Amino acid sequence: MAAIVGSIDDRDWSQLSRAEMVRHLEIEGYAVMADALSPEHVAELKECAAQWELTPRDYSPHQRGRSELQWDGGPITDLIAHRPTIDFLRELFGDAVRFIHYSYDRSDPGSPGISLHTDGQPYGSAIFGYEGSSPVTVRVLYYLNDLTPEVSPFRVVPRSHLSMHADANPYARYTAHQEQAVVTCKAGSALLLNHRAFHGTLPNTGSRERAMLAIAYRPAWAGPIQSVPAWDEGKLAHLPADVRELFGDPSERNFDFDVGNKPADMRSNPVGLSPSRLGG
Repeated sequence: MAAIVGSIDDRDWSQLSRAEMVRHLEIEGYAVMADALSPEHVAELKECAAQWELTPRDYSPHQRGRSELQWDGGPITDLIAHRPTIDFLRELFGDAVRFIHYSYDRSDPGSPGISLHTDGQPYGSAIFGYEGSSPVTVRVLYYLNDLTPEVSPFRVVPRSHLSMHADANPYARYTAHQEQAVVTCKAGSALLLNHRAFHGTLPNTGSRERAMLAIAYRPAWAGPIQSVPAWDEGKLAHLPADVRELFGDPSERNFDFDVGNKPADMRSNPVGLSPSRLGG
């Protein structure tokens, strides 16, 4: 295997407190929930995925996927409302959690890897539509196989979502970065990603596949810059109640264009702004 650019992040994420997890996600741009799914749960999801016809990506027949998984039903749909993840996101957002999109991605041996890119594009894009313009989004990547240095590990440029430099233009793409972190973890782990952080994968130079399920969420206030298509009411009616709760109006936003300098209902000491909530 060729030398890896960057550094391997193989820490024991289970040792981090909740505040430390939030801190790492907000400041570094990513965090991992170790053992988010049991081995039995992973096996159940892999059994579902084995039935799917996958579409190759435009850059490689070895990188394939499927989208719009929210309507599949069964364990696949149920994963949207996975309680440990949703509890974490509710605490992180301090707001109602809204589902955005759901996809499956598989890197087979020979995949060249995914370029460094962002999923947050403030004016929309052909790839992400206007959903990508939501100012706050977290993607949750559930890994169905172990991530190793040889088998399409995740890579991310820490703190890149904080940069004001022109190189951090969210429409840019890059081959690599010498300070990228290469994340390895076990099957059943869930990686949480700030959608503005530059990320991708390394090539699959191993002898097996790497599969994952990716679900994107946002806080209710942080809607797209313009209206997007509403959910199909007929399909919504078939969702389990705990999943349906996460499917609010996809165009929902909470803003006040005419806000004044001294609104009558101002609060003091909002907990979500407190540096102390991050610990340390």
